Amino acid sequence: MAGNSGRVDIVIQERDRHLLSEIGLLGDIDRETASVIGPFGSATQAKQRLLELTRAGFLSRYFVGTISGGRKAIYRLSPKGSALLGIPTTPPARKPRDHIAKDLFLDHRLKTNSIFLKVKYLPIPIASVRFCSWRSFVSPLSKAIGLIPDAYFEVESSAGVRCMFLEVDLGTEVLQVWERKVRRYLQLATSGQFAEVFQQIQFRVLVVTDSARRLENIRAVVSKSIDRVFWFTTFELINREGFWSSIWLRPVGEEKQPLIGNLP
Repeated sequence: MAGNSGRVDIVIQERDRHLLSEIGLLGDIDRETASVIGPFGSATQAKQRLLELTRAGFLSRYFVGTISGGRKAIYRLSPKGSALLGIPTTPPARKPRDHIAKDLFLDHRLKTNSIFLKVKYLPIPIASVRFCSWRSFVSPLSKAIGLIPDAYFEVESSAGVRCMFLEVDLGTEVLQVWERKVRRYLQLATSGQFAEVFQQIQFRVLVVTDSARRLENIRAVVSKSIDRVFWFTTFELINREGFWSSIWLRPVGEEKQPLIGNLP
């Protein structure tokens, strides 16, 4: 039934709660992401339910242009959706000042979300390893360090937990930014703040880039400071061979390794 505001009432199902919760975690999603999270049997079903949740006020929707000249719908959790889940409304991590910056920010977020789908919703090809948790950040991990990772997740085996920060790089920042990031991650590792915040001992930093050339440029910066902790690959390799395959490079060396091949 439509209310005075033009919104409609719907019955919130368990799948809706799950979808809204994941949108709250990720920030901005498109229909393709929603289709996997649902899961929905088709893109049409996903589009219809997203529209119903938007009309009922649980989601906010806006449109962005596509390369082909069309429009793409993007969805965020609304204040009403946040209230339903009992979580605070999360603002964007950044506030772009023009449409080009907004497009770059959204592209970065959707690429980050694509890793989330691969980590959580696709099977990990090692029977003893399972996905545990994913965290997104809109503020620094601590005031002293000033580090805002793109994401953090954990996987677990019978022998323990592996902790991984994610950094998505689309080539839009100068390489000097990586010098600061390396310093901050090393500070996080050596100051004891990682153990304080995450109740774990060690972490890896996964860097996913949009090209092999960008990957090598970042590796060159990182390798000046450390030959451990960081792991590098590209979206092309992930999409072609799989996230957990032997596609990862370390700061030093040319042998590609599986990300969890040595997981205890």
